[in-house]
Amino acid sequence: MHKSPKSVLILNGPNLNFLGRREPAVYGSQTLADVEALCLRTCSEHGYALDFRQTNSEGMLIDWIHQAADLQAQGVLAGVILNAAAYTHTSVALHDAIKAASVYLIELHISNVHAREPFRQHSFVSPVANGVMFGFGVAGYALAIAALAKR
Repeated sequence: MHKSPKSVLILNGPNLNFLGRREPAVYGSQTLADVEALCLRTCSEHGYALDFRQTNSEGMLIDWIHQAADLQAQGVLAGVILNAAAYTHTSVALHDAIKAASVYLIELHISNVHAREPFRQHSFVSPVANGVMFGFGVAGYALAIAALAKR
């Protein structure tokens, strides 16, 4: 009997569907499809399956984090990589969902949030994340997958 590989759940929040078009000086020229292809390659290199999602809805992110708790309990999820985008700085509900779910979660940002506007320098996600990755451009996704593989 062949056992399926564990998966990595990558969740992308609001406006990330505009990667490649939105502020390329900040976020680069790669699209979300490019990021997904990078993540697929990197997951494959580490023996993981990839579940890659994007939504502009805060509630959907919360539902997916709740689902991740069940998948982790079943032993089929290696962890979650969350780029909550603007919800990072505004969502107590997202903080509470991550805390309640107790999933292994890496917070990720493409840009260096500490070199940007002051409101972007506070995260409601960081206190409940297992790690934080920011400022490496889209390469941060591959680095976060590698970090999951090292744990």
